[in-house]
Amino acid sequence: MALIINNQQQKVQIPHQWEANFEKIAIKCLELENIDPQAEISLVFVDDNGIQELNKNYRGKDMPTDVLSFALTEMGEDELEIVEGEMETLLGDIIISLETALRQAEEYGHTVEREVAYLMVHGLLHLLGYDHMTEEDKKVMRQREEKVLEAVGITR
Repeated sequence: MALIINNQQQKVQIPHQWEANFEKIAIKCLELENIDPQAEISLVFVDDNGIQELNKNYRGKDMPTDVLSFALTEMGEDELEIVEGEMETLLGDIIISLETALRQAEEYGHTVEREVAYLMVHGLLHLLGYDHMTEEDKKVMRQREEKVLEAVGITR
């Protein structure tokens, strides 16, 4: 599994030990979802301004959010499908605002590490096709999130 971590913000410190947790989370989530363990995921940390710009450009919402996911396995209308040759499984990008994660951790009464782990799992499940547009979908996604976090020892 390739997890590419890119920190594009300087407002919130990322402790070095978190990187091992991010890899453990990605590996466990892929395992539990029966996804190719050689899949590639990009994890990008930004500040509120950075995520607000992405949210505005891609979702039409001019406000910061906690996490955005951009799946590479989805085909857009104008995209051509490449069918020859072997390809790695490129799942996509998870973008997390660490400023928002910090505020939410305080609001929910748990650590920033737990909040960022949750947001990573949430974003990764979006890359795998989960959504929360209906109450039933939301319930299924929340159960999957908690199952992954529990499996790596991150609880509330």
